[in-house]
Order: sequence, then structure tokens, then C-alpha cells
Amino acid sequence: MNTTAVRPPPLTGIRVLDLSRVLAGPWAGQMLADLGADVVKVEKPGSGDDTRSWGPPYLKDASGRDTSEATYFLCANRNKRSVAIDIATPEGQAQIRALAQQADVVLENFKLGGLKRYGLDYASLKESNSRLVYCSITGFGQTGPYAARAGYDFLIQGMGGLMSVTGQPDGEPGAGPQKVGVALTDIMTGLYATIAVQAALAEREKSGLGQHIDLALLDVQIACLANQASNYLAGQLVPRRMGNAHPNIVPYQDFPTADGDIILAVGNDGQFAKFCAVAGHPEWSADARFSSNAQRVANRAVLVPLLRQATVMRPSSDWITALEAAGVPCGPINRIDEVFADPQVQARGLHITLDHPLAGTVPLVANPIRLSGSPVSYHSPPPMLGQHTDEVLAQWLGTVPAL
Repeated sequence: MNTTAVRPPPLTGIRVLDLSRVLAGPWAGQMLADLGADVVKVEKPGSGDDTRSWGPPYLKDASGRDTSEATYFLCANRNKRSVAIDIATPEGQAQIRALAQQADVVLENFKLGGLKRYGLDYASLKESNSRLVYCSITGFGQTGPYAARAGYDFLIQGMGGLMSVTGQPDGEPGAGPQKVGVALTDIMTGLYATIAVQAALAEREKSGLGQHIDLALLDVQIACLANQASNYLAGQLVPRRMGNAHPNIVPYQDFPTADGDIILAVGNDGQFAKFCAVAGHPEWSADARFSSNAQRVANRAVLVPLLRQATVMRPSSDWITALEAAGVPCGPINRIDEVFADPQVQARGLHITLDHPLAGTVPLVANPIRLSGSPVSYHSPPPMLGQHTDEVLAQWLGTVPAL
């Protein structure tokens, strides 16, 4: 029996002032909150974060009626406390400056220079708090010819190359640029922001000083092109849309079955030989055109139709059972309802429920980070607008300044 005491989450004691809205910044704020930070979300009185109104759908109460809380807002704001402060007023600006003096981290995603006019930029706030880690998230960064432009995930997916490699190949039905089905660039930027903030906090332990983090959606999107960028930079190959196929591995895509589709993800020659045996065509793995991955990539147009003719003869469940038994990576293509019904997903506890003041409970997706000694915690649902204004001002400032 393991009797080791569970330690507090790793960022316990860190105070984060979250001035961001929509997704990239709030995603970072939620990650820091899950890891134990006290994250205070500053929202505009009356309307709050833009995503509060991005419905339907809305969270439903116990009677099945819509509440005022849009489900989009719920995905990125748990474990935070909401304060309603109007930063356009001198009083609001004074409150933010006072809170920033008590903070370890500030997150913001205003347009370039948007907070400087209020005296809430990094240069202004560090004068009274030299230990402050200040993370600015913008579309294009603090420098360069596009710095003043607004940036949105969809726009950046296009400008950053992601849509040039996502979608059906040119010349096929449905061809054309295609965005990813979630705001992936925002999500990745939020994760990079979380990493950068923690790195700056770790460095502060040595220097005693905070610093400014300049994080751009475009920079993140380009960095996350990964092998596709390397294919171009080192291989002089401009990647193109390939549907569900992989530019460097074959077979690594979807295949039709007798009753649907499956994913076949063959990562090496040994796995390919095992697949061929299960498919009843061991001669394919011995064929010089297909025996190595390099040859399979070169002869993709010949091999893939052969594989499709074989896979369509058996139901998906039969293929998955046989291929898993043979050690060939494969799987179904699930709808999201099927994802949360999957026994592996349920065993990992990825669907969590927290108490909610309007709905009774709110369903959320768990944080995927698993720390053995100081695990993430879930202590509060996404907050109501301004729910914690008095509480936070009293705790952080020792008083409740009048607005």
C-alpha cells in the first residue's frame, strides 16, 4: 500500500492575474489554475469574456432549461475566480495596478499597445513589481510589420501554413483549404504560454526578477508545423494537402471497411508484414515495391488501392480485433459521443463533473497531466461574471476599494 502523502499542486501559492479572453490566454490560465495557481480572471462588467455569449449551446440546469452560461466559456475557465473591473476607468486601472503588485504573473491578449494607454503594460507594471512575469499573447508578436494587426485562430491557420496541408488533395472531390475542427492554434499558444510562464518563474528563483513573454499565434503555428516544416526546410519539398494520408509513412491513414472506416497506423516494416499476414496477403511485404517504408512511400499510388480492396471486405470490429492481436496499430474513427463512451476514456476519468451555482453540476474534460506526488486539482467550476470581486479584492489588497 502506498502511504506517501499527496502534496499540494505544484503552483500552489502562485498568483495569476488573467486579463485575457476568448481561448489562447484563458487556456493558459486554466492550465496554471489546474496546477494550483490562484488565477483571478478580470472581466468587463456587464458582459465579461466574449465567449460567455458564444452560444447556443448553453449549460442546462437540472430541469433541462438553458442557463446564461455558454458552453464555450466553460471549456477554458474552471478553477478561476472572476472579478468585474472596468479597466477603461481610472478607478479600474488603479485596481489592476494594485492587484498586479500582488501578482506573480499577468496574462493578457490585448492588441499591441492596447494596455499601454491605461498604464497596464509590462514596462509600467514592473516599476512597482520587478518580480512580475508578464505574458503577452498577440496574433503576430510585439515586433515586425504585422505586429499591430489583430490575430484570430482561423486567420493564423491559413497564414501559418496549416490549411495548406489539411484537407483533400487537389483534384479530388472536396479539395481545398480546410481548417482544423477546433481552434488548435489558440490551444497550442495557450500551452506554449503555460510552458513559458513556468520557465520564467523557474528563472526568477535564480535572478529574483520577472520578465516579459512575447508570444505570437503565428510563431506558434509555424513552430508546430513540425515534420512538415522540416520537409520543406531540409528536404526542399513544399508539402501539399494529402487528406488523411501521411507525407512520410505508408500505410498511415483511414481505410474503408465493410461497415465503416478504420485508422491504420503502420509505423515500421515489421508492423506492415504483420498487417499483410492478417489481411491474407503476405506477398505484399515481400514485394520489393512495398518491403520498406521508403518504397511504400514511393509506390503509395499502387499500394493504397490494394489495401483498400482488402479492408473493405471485413467489418471494422473484425479488423480491429485481428490487428490488435497481431500488434498492428489501428483504431476506430469515433464521434465525440463515442469518445466519451470509450472504456479507455472512462477508465482514465477524462469526464469530470463539478458543482455549479446555476446548473447544479457542470460536465468538463479533465486535465490530461498526471502527476504522482502533486496532482492537479479541481476546486471550482467556471465562475459567474464578477462572482469573486469582493472576495479577491479583500484577500489580495486587504480591502475592497470602491469602484
